[in-house]
Amino acid sequence: MIRQYRYGEVDPKELFSRTKMPTGVEDIVAGIIADIRVNGDKALLEYNRKFDKNDSEELEVSAEEIQKAYDSTDPYLIEVMEEAAANIRDFHSRQKRNSFIISEKDGIVLGQKVMPIQRAGVYVPGGTAAYPSTVLMDCIPAKIAGCEDIIITTPATGGKINPAILAAAKIAGVTRIFRVGGAQAVAALAYGTETIPKVDKIVGPGNAFVAEAKKQVFGEVAIDMVAGPSEILVIADGSCDPVVVAADMLSQAEHDKFATAVLVTDSQKLADGVAEELEAQLRQLPREEIARASIENNGKIIVADDLLEVIKVANEIAPEHLELCVDEPFAYLDKIRNAGSVFLGKNCPEALGDYFAGPNHTLPTSGTARFYSALSVDDFTKRSQYSYYTAEALDRVADKIARFAEEEGLQAHARSVLVRRGRNVF
Repeated sequence: MIRQYRYGEVDPKELFSRTKMPTGVEDIVAGIIADIRVNGDKALLEYNRKFDKNDSEELEVSAEEIQKAYDSTDPYLIEVMEEAAANIRDFHSRQKRNSFIISEKDGIVLGQKVMPIQRAGVYVPGGTAAYPSTVLMDCIPAKIAGCEDIIITTPATGGKINPAILAAAKIAGVTRIFRVGGAQAVAALAYGTETIPKVDKIVGPGNAFVAEAKKQVFGEVAIDMVAGPSEILVIADGSCDPVVVAADMLSQAEHDKFATAVLVTDSQKLADGVAEELEAQLRQLPREEIARASIENNGKIIVADDLLEVIKVANEIAPEHLELCVDEPFAYLDKIRNAGSVFLGKNCPEALGDYFAGPNHTLPTSGTARFYSALSVDDFTKRSQYSYYTAEALDRVADKIARFAEEEGLQAHARSVLVRRGRNVF
């Protein structure tokens, strides 16, 4: 059964504790990365055989394979993915930033250039479940940003990639796809091999080994975030249907045994009803074993005095997904400070965001919603700033710059300005 708590009557450390990813993978991942850096494709092929039972000597998926997968995918699923892709494009196209230039009088020009990164690497999980939705969510913003190359790595169990992943890649405009997963895929993207090119940034979710690998290669390349287990927090008042609330909690619990599902409510009656309903629905899930471990080990129901206190708890937890299941959700939206993505009202299940609505589903976990944001077009851009001064414009401010530099004890800085005024500073 899921654990229940009364806010204010429990040690906050217990109330706000969250699932930790498995430990002890650091050295294993470091060894894999070192192997890839030295042995490249040879090591990748060995790991494919070892972990994915993939004996293929071909790392890259051909254009013919991609087209064949697209043609063999259920036409209705293609239609659904095309519509989802359109929604994602519409939402993310509004995130695109423009360069700007400030042309001041008296010989000064300032500006900022917004440019895409050249090569984006997207990791797409393919273990206990395959996620074509991740392909759309992570590749379409890169395409909108203007990335020249969008490269996917994904495991190929038994040498095969789920055709829906390849079909989604075609829809999203992916450049190249490689059949390799795990920490070794992250290492290949970070350092490059004979076949897989080095990328500028790696994005996408993965297991503990993938997350650790992203952490270890950060600095060699950029990453979106170090993602932990999936999370959902449901804020629900006493008018909510416990059947619906339980179903929404299980939508994340079925991801993996480390996922977290939390209900925060001002109604003890709803809390009890959801606890009973969770047990009933668990028995009907195909992924019961995974979801049950998640609910029993990591799940929580927290009862607070009123909705304002409920929101206080939610902001402290800072969940990946937050459902605001109340009749007037917009009245409370501004009070939500820490959440990766917010789902408003009683008709907006988190699954809507996972697949279809348009906002991104690659989100900050483990409380990092306090300072991280959802994946966006910004993740695939960089900014350079520039300045231009005429001789006369520099002359007007040279003494001020020199004074500032001298205060910091940096004489060469001061001299680099003053020498332009014809002063003998040496």
